[in-house]
Amino acid sequence: MALQGPIPVTFAQVFPHGCYVVGEVEAVKDFDASTNGRFVQSRDKTTGELVWQVAVMDADPTVKPGQKTVAVKILSPVQPVPPAPMPNLPFTPVEFDHVTATPYVNGAGRLAYSIKVREMRAPRTGPVAPASAKHTSTAGKDVA
Repeated sequence: MALQGPIPVTFAQVFPHGCYVVGEVEAVKDFDASTNGRFVQSRDKTTGELVWQVAVMDADPTVKPGQKTVAVKILSPVQPVPPAPMPNLPFTPVEFDHVTATPYVNGAGRLAYSIKVREMRAPRTGPVAPASAKHTSTAGKDVA
C-alpha cells in the first residue's frame, strides 16, 4: 500500500473551525527510556526531533464535549511557545503548520488519529478562520 506512516494534511482539514490553546506546552516522556527518577524526553521515530505536546480545544460546534480537547504533538529542537493571548478572549487561538495525521486503533477499538505538527503560531486571519464550504469530519482525533 502506498500510504504508510504519517499522512500530510492541512490545518483546515483537522480543525476547520480553528482551535484554542487550553494547556501548557509539555515535554512528552519516553516511557521506555525513562527510569524511576530519571525523565527522558521522547524523540520522533522518523526525524529524531524532540516531541512536545499541547492541549487544544477544537472550535467545531458539532464535536461532542468529551472529544473537544485534543493533544497535539509538536516536533521541535526547543520548547515551542504558544502565541500571545488575544484581548477579550478566554482562550488563545492557535494554528499549526506541517500537520500530519497517523491513524491507529485506540484502546476502545475505535479508529483514532495522532496529530503531529512542526510549527505553532498565531492565526493569520484573526481569532478563528471561518469553516470552508467542504467540511472534513474530525471525529476520533484521539492521540497517542
